Amino acid sequence: MAPGSASHGERGGRFAYLVAAGIFLSRIFGLVRDRVFAHYFGNSAAADAFRAAFRIPNLLQNLFGEGVLSASFIPVYANLLARNRKEEADRVAGAVAAILALITSCLVLAGILAAPYLVAGIAPGFSGEKRQVTVALVKVLFPGAGMLVMSAWCLGILNSHRRFFISYAAPVIWNLSLIVTLLVFGPLAGDYNLAVILAWGSVAGSFLQFAIQLPLVLVLARGIRLSLGRRIPGVRTVLVNFLPVFVSRGVVQISAFIDELLASLLPTGAVAAFSYAQTLYTLPVSLFGMSVSAAELPLMSSAVGSDGEVAAQLRTRLQSGLARIAFFIVPSAVAFLAFGDVVAGAIYQTGRFGRGDAVYVWGILAGSSVGLLASTLGRLYSSAFYALKDTKTPFRFALIRVALSTLGGIYCALYLPAALGIEARWGVAGLTASAGLAGWVEFSLLRMTLNRRIGATGIAPTYLLRLWGAALAGAAAGWSMKYLVGSWHPALSALLVLGLYGSLYFAVAALLGVEESRRLLGRIASPLRRRP
Repeated sequence: MAPGSASHGERGGRFAYLVAAGIFLSRIFGLVRDRVFAHYFGNSAAADAFRAAFRIPNLLQNLFGEGVLSASFIPVYANLLARNRKEEADRVAGAVAAILALITSCLVLAGILAAPYLVAGIAPGFSGEKRQVTVALVKVLFPGAGMLVMSAWCLGILNSHRRFFISYAAPVIWNLSLIVTLLVFGPLAGDYNLAVILAWGSVAGSFLQFAIQLPLVLVLARGIRLSLGRRIPGVRTVLVNFLPVFVSRGVVQISAFIDELLASLLPTGAVAAFSYAQTLYTLPVSLFGMSVSAAELPLMSSAVGSDGEVAAQLRTRLQSGLARIAFFIVPSAVAFLAFGDVVAGAIYQTGRFGRGDAVYVWGILAGSSVGLLASTLGRLYSSAFYALKDTKTPFRFALIRVALSTLGGIYCALYLPAALGIEARWGVAGLTASAGLAGWVEFSLLRMTLNRRIGATGIAPTYLLRLWGAALAGAAAGWSMKYLVGSWHPALSALLVLGLYGSLYFAVAALLGVEESRRLLGRIASPLRRRP
């Protein structure tokens, strides 16, 4: 059966569920980690220091990790496997691992030595003990980030062999390492000392995350031999594709650093609150955007045939993936906008993190909701370009998005609050809103350019109207429940408000003829119908 056939589409959906299951598990533990973190740190200066410090070495993971390897390595490796050239595929994998390890080791050493200068660049608003602790944290965290890069290499191998769950569930062990560290040392250490201890816990978790994937990688790719074989044809292709994606990710990271820099110039707590909101914002992006994109990339990369046949397969994959993403992302965006305080309160409101902090995070989430749909759909379009071994087009459009996001962020963070007569700390919400608007520009450019290449793709406006209508109907009921529960315990309030909202969304969507909702409700009802 051809790769673009129905059974192939069903496999893509099943793989997406496996990715989503792994991501969901790791994100649940991530939310538990952040809840424990919020309990001991709140929006304190130590919380700002740890969040800022973590972002600096995390640059390694973001530049060399999953996103770059997915775009440059998986299309080559998966295509070799699809053509039954496993020996060559293993040679490529071994060479990529060696080159990656060498570059990462050099950058880890450079990062440790340059820590004071990196902190000065990313958090110029920090001073005194807060700055000193941030520098110390950066030095501790860099080796762990290097191991996470190698973990991303494992993910590339596993995904190409359709082993999705373990690669995306592996971060659970990293989250567990941080949770255990906080629970053991949280009651004993002061804020800044606890931050340093937590950094060592992060390093230990990074090594464990890599170690838990490596045995299966060595079983699936028995022919791997480490070498700097840059003359291997597949390796040259990976390196050629790597550069524009690397630069693209670098530009995106510069944008993230600018956001962090701007947040550090705002009142204390802005950096920590921004990080709390990002954890919640990336949950639907990872569950519903990354899961579909990650599952589809190896399948799209394995497409063979004439240019027309490949284009037809890509259109089929895109149309199915776009509908699945939108079905879950639309209600997520509405939930952030309408119930951000309920979500933040349920996850974080404990210990030093109070009701006012939850409302603060809500404002940031509301800004994030502006571009949530665009950023997730854009991931799938970028994956289609990567499958075509075109990494330059997404790079050009990423430059445009980052430029617009940076300019908008500067104005919205530093000048707009004063113009509106509100507190300066709310400028951090402007960062997320401006990034969302820039995300829509990038998405539009990606879709328009790919459509010219493979034919028309996109979501039907009537389908989107049904999704937004169902979400708004659910939100109206959720608001009524929110008014009734008043100041109940945050977790109980979230259960009632979000439970009612989600249930009505799925029910109304099914009544409006949304097939994804009918299929999902059918799966839920099926076990009940089989009971005697």
